[in-house]
Parts: sequence; structure tokens; C-alpha cells
Amino acid sequence: MYRPFQQIAVTDWELCRFGRCKGYQAWEKDNLGKENASSVPMIVQGEKDMEAYVGFLAGLAVGERDCLGENQRPDILIVREKQLTKSQYIKLFVSLWETVSRCGRKAVQLIPHTYPEAASKTGSGWLHLPFSLYLAYQKRGMLSGLRLGVSIHSVEEAKEAWKLGAAYVTAGHIFCTESKKGMPPRGTVFLQQVCESVPIPVYAIGGIHQDNIAQIKETKAAGACLMSEYMRTRELRHNIY
Repeated sequence: MYRPFQQIAVTDWELCRFGRCKGYQAWEKDNLGKENASSVPMIVQGEKDMEAYVGFLAGLAVGERDCLGENQRPDILIVREKQLTKSQYIKLFVSLWETVSRCGRKAVQLIPHTYPEAASKTGSGWLHLPFSLYLAYQKRGMLSGLRLGVSIHSVEEAKEAWKLGAAYVTAGHIFCTESKKGMPPRGTVFLQQVCESVPIPVYAIGGIHQDNIAQIKETKAAGACLMSEYMRTRELRHNIY
């Protein structure tokens, strides 16, 4: 069955750290020191940072050119924020959902990550999970009524995720990426193997940008996930103040 190639934006507040306001940078220096600066839970400064970031993500979701920069509007927005606590994450996702709902414009599919509560509080109907957490939640009966995406790193994981009911999987990391320093990429041969092993959509992730996305399109992948392309934008630096 033919599926149009989809582009997925994956969020990461940590990639936007350079956009923090001067007040936050001073707090970080005084309270953490340089050696611990990267470990702080994000959005600890308060409402202004969160509002600016939510506004930026909402702009991506509805296709605002100022937020997209040179990027095309994504088809899906997966809100993945590993640096946030559970309460911070749920607050962020609910705020984003409500902001997008109020804007009166058609938005892309918003998919929460990790926390089923984020889906239940918004009516998203979707949830994305790492493979290990997917198995754990399945055993605890926590995923009823949700359509699920799962991050996998092997053909075997892809098959098991599909057999347990996953609607799609993300396979990676395909190319070298800063977030996986020292770990060799799995490459497009691996991606093709995953695509051929399951009948559900497979999305490539890891080190993908406009200069290499054509290689993903040459496989049977349903689409590609891009993080840095969307998160490292000039406009966000201006919006967080």
C-alpha cells in the first residue's frame, strides 16, 4: 500500500538551551557551576520560558513560518522531553495542546512521549514509548485505548512491538548524531531490514537532516524524524527572553 513520505518533528528543549534568558543563565552559573549545567531539569526558571517554548512548538504544529524557518511543516510532532520531570512534562504537553486548540487553525498530530497521563489529560489518543517502557506498560495494563508508537533498535524489537499492537515504530539511530557520541550508526541497510520485517509504518531517526534525508526516501521507510533541524532555529533564540 502506498504511503506518502512523512516528516516528523521531534522536540528537545535541551537543544534550545542556548536560547535561555540572561536571568536563567545567571541562576545556572550561581547554582550549578559549569560541570553540572547540562543535568538540570529544564524549564525550572518558570512561566516565561515555558510560555515561549510552548508558543514555539505550537507554531511548528500549525505551520508558522517564523517557527519553521527553512523547514517544511512537519506531518507529526512528537513531544519528547527527556530532561523534564513527569509533572513538568505533563504541564508542558497540556499547555501545548490547549494553545494549539485555541488557535483555530488545523494542526499536525501531537503525540506525547513516555507518560500515558499526558494523553489522557488531553484526549490525544496517541503515545510514543521507548521499547523497554512499552513492554513494562503493557504488562501493567496501562495502555488501553491508546495508539502507540515505539522506539526500536533491532529487527527483533520491531517484530515484538508490532505483535504487541504498536501502530508504528521509529528505528535508529541511522546516521551519526551528537546525542549518540561514540556509538556507530546502524545505517540504511538496517533501516531497510526493519521496514521489510513488519507491516506497520517505520520512521527513521537519528542524525537525519536535509542533506541526507534523500537516502531515507530510497528505503521503504514511511518517513523520517528530525530533531535538530526544527529545534535549533534563530527564531527560538529571539522568543525566549
